Amino acid sequence: MYDTHFHIIDMRYPVQENQGFFPPSFPAPDYQARTAGLGITGGNVVSGSFQGFDTGFMHEALRVLGPTFTGVVQMPPDTPEEEILKLDAIGVRGVRFNMARGGSADVSDLDRVAHRVWDIARWHVELYADARDLAGMVRKLWTLPAVSIAHLGMSDEGLPTLLDLAEKGMKVKATGFGRMTLDPVKGLRALVEANPDCLMFGTDLPSQRARRPFQPSDIDVIRDTLDASLHRRVFFETAVAFYRPSVTPVWFGF
Repeated sequence: MYDTHFHIIDMRYPVQENQGFFPPSFPAPDYQARTAGLGITGGNVVSGSFQGFDTGFMHEALRVLGPTFTGVVQMPPDTPEEEILKLDAIGVRGVRFNMARGGSADVSDLDRVAHRVWDIARWHVELYADARDLAGMVRKLWTLPAVSIAHLGMSDEGLPTLLDLAEKGMKVKATGFGRMTLDPVKGLRALVEANPDCLMFGTDLPSQRARRPFQPSDIDVIRDTLDASLHRRVFFETAVAFYRPSVTPVWFGF
């Protein structure tokens, strides 16, 4: 499987309090230990709100995890092209806009940044947002080169907007079941009907601030909800094509 969404929290690098929250330590070896036996052969490290614009931890995380892993960072909108290309060389493949927690560039810069990083390095943008807050942005989001959103868009109220965006090609991470108010089974079924190529699996480890952390049974929820013909796509193929790791991970199946 390809794990499209998890955080590495290495206290040797800058970490800051966010909205009164300071995260637990969760370095790359802890992630490897926590996911041992799950069949994860590649994945994507996501910068957290509490890491701001620091990318030092990402260099170390991707070095330890290896070439089947990629990263998504938060960065200022005026980041030099040379820095973007340096990050691309270590495996970074996108920019995160954290509308829920902050710590990223402002959403007013989304259009400009999305087109800029695509033109420079074919990066996408990732959103952490309640999909109901995107209703007024749908037409703008349609025009962006490549976009994903985490945690099934978070809410039941946001599902109609999420489905509209998924139909137009937005990727949706099947992550964070312990965060959302949306029934994940309802969301998964609706999304594959809207676009069977939109869904990508992720663990959301270490699930900081979630009501409950990721559990291996979350994999079973996805597997049992979706037709077996979609398993390879949702757990592996769609993500590998979207993130383009420098070395293709192996699919073992179920």
